[in-house]
Amino acid sequence: MRQNSDRRGGGDSVFAKKRKSCPFTASKTDSIDYKDIETLRQFITERGKILPRRITGVSHYYQNMLKQAIKRARHMALIPFVADE
Repeated sequence: MRQNSDRRGGGDSVFAKKRKSCPFTASKTDSIDYKDIETLRQFITERGKILPRRITGVSHYYQNMLKQAIKRARHMALIPFVADE
């Protein structure tokens, strides 16, 4: 019988993944600028959706800053709300 830690991926599982590190924490960034379009485009899909933390590995603090920067850039028409079809 398996233990609870095995079901949550706590043991030496075949499916255990390495935790992604936050790119903003690694570069010691103190703020995310809404005018930096190249950085923001890395965190949105081709359809214009914001990528979640579990995909990008961004920490909670920087994900909130990233969300605000993307929304500000959309409002200023620097990046589109949706993709062109």
